[in-house]
Amino acid sequence: MMWLPWASMFGVSVFEYGYGAAESTLEDVHGWSLGQAFWLVSIWTVFQAGVAFPAGRLREKGIVSARAAMLSGAVMVFAAFVVLGLTSNLVLNFLFYSVIGGTGAGLVYATSINMVGKWFPEKRGGKTGFVNGAFAYGAVPFIFVFSYMFNESNFTLVLTLIALYMLVIVGVSGFMFKDPPKNWWPSDVDPLEWAASPKSARSLAKNPPAVKQYGPMEAIKTGQLPLMWFALAIIGGVSLFGIGYQVDFAKEVGFGPFIAASSAGVLSLVNGFGRGFVGWLSDQIGRKESLIIVLVVEGVAQFGLLWGGDTHNEALFIFFAFLAGLGGGAFFPMFAALTPDYFGENNNATNYGLVYSSKLVSGLFGLGVASWVVTTWGYNGAYTIAGAIAFVSAIISLFLRQPGRGQRASVSSPSVGSASHAVADGGRA
Repeated sequence: MMWLPWASMFGVSVFEYGYGAAESTLEDVHGWSLGQAFWLVSIWTVFQAGVAFPAGRLREKGIVSARAAMLSGAVMVFAAFVVLGLTSNLVLNFLFYSVIGGTGAGLVYATSINMVGKWFPEKRGGKTGFVNGAFAYGAVPFIFVFSYMFNESNFTLVLTLIALYMLVIVGVSGFMFKDPPKNWWPSDVDPLEWAASPKSARSLAKNPPAVKQYGPMEAIKTGQLPLMWFALAIIGGVSLFGIGYQVDFAKEVGFGPFIAASSAGVLSLVNGFGRGFVGWLSDQIGRKESLIIVLVVEGVAQFGLLWGGDTHNEALFIFFAFLAGLGGGAFFPMFAALTPDYFGENNNATNYGLVYSSKLVSGLFGLGVASWVVTTWGYNGAYTIAGAIAFVSAIISLFLRQPGRGQRASVSSPSVGSASHAVADGGRA
């Protein structure tokens, strides 16, 4: 229940992280403009994020099983890429790639993230980060395929093969998905001994358990869920901007296709592996603290990429692509882990669905509106705005507080007894 979600996330990563490398070929073959190509993936992002809340609600009510959600997603992502390879009709592609493909990818993403969080309550940061990371570095092989071997002569074949690949990976993995019982705790881990160990005590001190199980309306009324939503909405736009436009920016400033593809590959690799590392780090120093660090890193990276591009310094550009990868993805598992930390596990699929729905806004501004910004003010204006927004998100995150605990309680070490009692109250399956 860690490797299956990981494989599924790996399988659908090409949608988002491979699109920037494929975009110019899509324009050439289909005769689309820059704006049309990026609005296609912007609307995809809206549906990919928007399905998380209703899907989570249906799963928690027992109406839709994890297996059904995954198999439906597998068929949808398959159809999206087949149609993209067969027709230039923009309306059909908005329907199949953006709406159906976005919904399918969203089902896979939301179900996979919630699955690993439920099965590993005692290792939430590291495991969630590990699975979440596959959504980024899974696209690396396709970035180089799209940059070097993707052209009009093999356009339909390549997209059809990718469609089959996703159908098999997601379908086989999803068929074996199974939710744990409510209030699950691993039977081989004694909750009292776990809470009393020095490592766990340190993690509990930095990330104390939620004081109660919050329903979605209760979570909203705390004020913390809306704050998380807003912080994720604006930094998500920065991340998507980097994913979508970094290759084009590299080409515009005169870097060759190898540097352009390598910078995107580095961004995706570090974006993915960095999620796992920051997830582990958050277990040690705290999720909020880790979140603020990666947001600041993302802000610095935007100005660094602009500096490297303007000075035509390839080494500098690759270095800041590394930082952009680290900062531009690691905040996702932090928000995913903060949600059950703040509001409990029992309604996590719904609560995180609400938080993740902020990507509706991120996609529209980070990809769609960004095409207008690039056209109007150029990449200098776009990267400057992106860097400033990342710093604003870091400032907002400073105000995050666990509901039901004072500022002092959220950062001071809880007693082993109270922490153990909180864990033990979750019960064993």
